[in-house]
Parts: sequence; C-alpha cells; structure tokens
Amino acid sequence: MPGLMEKIKNEITFENVLMGAIKTPGVKINRDVFLRKELKKYYPEIVINEAIVYNPAKAGVPLDMVNKIAKSVVEYETNKVTALSFTASLSSSVNPTLAVGSATMDITSYFAHILRVVQELAYLYGFDEFDLREDDLDSETLNQLLVFVGVMFGVSGANKALTKLAESAAAQTAKRLAQQALTKGTLYPIVKTIAKTVGITMTKQIFADTVASAIPLLGSVASGGLTYAMFKPRCLKLRDTLSEYPLCNPRFYIT
Repeated sequence: MPGLMEKIKNEITFENVLMGAIKTPGVKINRDVFLRKELKKYYPEIVINEAIVYNPAKAGVPLDMVNKIAKSVVEYETNKVTALSFTASLSSSVNPTLAVGSATMDITSYFAHILRVVQELAYLYGFDEFDLREDDLDSETLNQLLVFVGVMFGVSGANKALTKLAESAAAQTAKRLAQQALTKGTLYPIVKTIAKTVGITMTKQIFADTVASAIPLLGSVASGGLTYAMFKPRCLKLRDTLSEYPLCNPRFYIT
C-alpha cells in the first residue's frame, strides 16, 4: 500500500487533474443560459433579463429563493458525479489492474463537477461569468476558481480571499482589478496554499478510491459513497459562504 501511495503522488498531480477537469465536455457553464433555465420556473421574462444583465439579487430575487435553487443545483450535480463514480469503480473492480487509472478518471470527473458547481453557485449569488476557456485559460481565471474551490475544501485563508472578490463585485469594481489582486497582490500566497492543500486531499481520495475499487462490486458502492459523502458537504459549504455576502441580498441594492 505505501508503494501505491507513492505511485499516485508521483504520477498524478493536482495541476494535471484540474486541467483535465477543465477540458471535460460540459464543464463550462454559460451564465445567461443557466440563469434563464433556473429562474424561468419562478419569474417572468423582465426579472430574468435583469438578473442576466446584473444579477439575481439586483433583479429582486430574494435570498431564500436563491438558496432553494442552489440546493437543487447541488443535489443534481451530486447525483451525477456519484453515478459516474460508481460506474468508473465498477469497471476497475472487474479488472483490478485498472484501479489507479479508474480512480484518476473518477477524481477528474469529481473536479469537473466541482467546477460546474462553482460556476453555477457564483452566478446565482451575483458574480460575473468566468472566462473558462479550455484551450487558453488565463492565470487570473484559474486563481479565481481556486479561491472558490479553497472555500469548498476549508483551506485557511480562502474565505478571506473570496470575501475580497465579493466586496469588489458588490462595489462594482472592475473585474480585472479583483483578478490582479489574486495574481500579484497579497492574496497570491493563499492561492498557492489552496493548490497545495487540495492537491494533498486529492491524492488521499485517489488512494481511497483505488483501494475501494479493488473490491468487486462492494468497491463500486464504497467508491460512489465516498464521492457522495465528500462532494455534497463541500458544495453546501460554498453555498452557505456565498449567501452571507451583500452581493446576493436585494436589500443591498435598495440602499
């Protein structure tokens, strides 16, 4: 088992997994399409259009409704990533030699759905669209994504960084300034810490998935259960954090 852990550490890096997740088909969420899809169930076109131009809170969508929609989004993504994890582990339980590769695919899919949730929750709670281009992802966008992911994983300092992003957005500060603060300013060390901490967590999860997947059938259930147990709480942690910012409170825009 120690040899397996070393193999995972040496061959699978967080940077490679993250870039693989970014290139996964369907990971990019179109903000306008997403908001329209989620809000049309409850609001007329005039509200939807204002939410797209500004954000849901400024359009008058109350926080409890945003929380409700966010919860359903998290449930949907959780069910999807858990099902994919079960399927991936099932194939490796039939052929144990595929266990590491299967676990790597599993963790890549996991982070692809993490990135989907980051975008969806960010748009619901008032943030602008991420410039998520798989062929040319700039460092500013990557750093922003890492801050959101850091909050999900409970990395020290990530909440502070996200608060600064939210404050900049709420004050209608140019998005470019907020991005540069993460790239060149005092927050940059936090981004590096997030990458390191999440990378360590990722390695442990791949190891656990690999070991679980080696157990026929039972391993598939265990692996899917691990994914479910770790995915949903992290998403809800981000949702709860975002819900505290003035950016998603309609009263903020009245005053």
